[in-house]
Amino acid sequence: MGEGVLWQALLLLWLCGAALRLTILAVPAVITELQADLGLSGTQIGILSGLPVIVFGVFAVPGSIVIARLGIVSAIVIGLVIAATGSALRGAFSSLLVLYAMTVLMAAGIAMLQVALPAAMRAWTPQRIVFATAVYTNGLLFGEIFPVALTQPLLMPWVGSSWEWAFVIWSTPLLFIALWVGATAPRAVAASAAAGIAWWPDWRSRVVWRMALIFASVTGTYFAANTFLPPYLSERGRPDLITAALTALNVGQLPASFLLLAFSSRMERRIWPYLGFGLLTLVCVVGLVLSASLWTVAWAAVLGFALAGALTLCLTLPALLSAPQDVARAAAGMFTISYALSVIISVASGAAWDVGGSAVFAFLPIAVGVLPLLLLSPGIPFGRAGRKFRD
Repeated sequence: MGEGVLWQALLLLWLCGAALRLTILAVPAVITELQADLGLSGTQIGILSGLPVIVFGVFAVPGSIVIARLGIVSAIVIGLVIAATGSALRGAFSSLLVLYAMTVLMAAGIAMLQVALPAAMRAWTPQRIVFATAVYTNGLLFGEIFPVALTQPLLMPWVGSSWEWAFVIWSTPLLFIALWVGATAPRAVAASAAAGIAWWPDWRSRVVWRMALIFASVTGTYFAANTFLPPYLSERGRPDLITAALTALNVGQLPASFLLLAFSSRMERRIWPYLGFGLLTLVCVVGLVLSASLWTVAWAAVLGFALAGALTLCLTLPALLSAPQDVARAAAGMFTISYALSVIISVASGAAWDVGGSAVFAFLPIAVGVLPLLLLSPGIPFGRAGRKFRD
């Protein structure tokens, strides 16, 4: 692969990574408007936060089937179009049921895209898989930053404080990315499908379950923190810190991303980074609930750093722990299980808020959800990488 083709592939991976989060992170940025207009309870907010996560899990295996039937590029384009359509229609009729239904449609498209990207990395950048993972994760992080940093100060005044139109506007980049991928993806890959590749995960594999539980710690903590930090700050009388805290949570991820871009080879197949990022995550969650000041913004930034580092490392696990022919189904299994588990954190956090009568109680399930990252990482079988894992 020539350098020009390589960098074009990396650019597409970066854009697709951003598309994974642009529409999802538009919700925390307008959560107070949603709560006021639709009268949402803490549990309903938890369900809204958890819906994309559970759909990611449910549609991981179907995404693998689409790749096998239509090919990688077609799966990416279809996923982007579905996600954009569902996202734009979330505000139709200002109805909670429509909001939930279109959130499911949006998340189904993103799930298809998410499963296709590991296959795209192997097909487009076969000699630079670890670096490509860091690139696509970097795009994902920027996709998290843009909505939370720009929606309230710039977009909402422009659309008359309409959260419905905010959703529409954040959906349009996905359509442009779909056109770009369809027009410029490496032609050899665009014309091929993954026929003959196993797509059904091995649900009995202990390694798949270990990967899933570790990944659930990261994703569950991230989505729940984005959802419950705004109402927590509002309850503590500091709504003025919401935008700064959410921006810090997401911008704080960038240093970790660039760190892994530079030193990914030194952290590959090492246990200590998982433990370090896990311990730092737990400390930051405690720090958030003990503060409602500028310290909250600082803790949010460090939490973003820890979660970004853990996320990037987790996304490399299917490729590092499975034989080449098993990577896609290992990733599908990890996503299916982990996102199903992650939604429990969001719903449990909302329920804890309702039962405890305060948003601070939402952070207790979040803290518990960090534990698999700390307790299961030491058993990651890096020494058996590349084997078929049924043991």
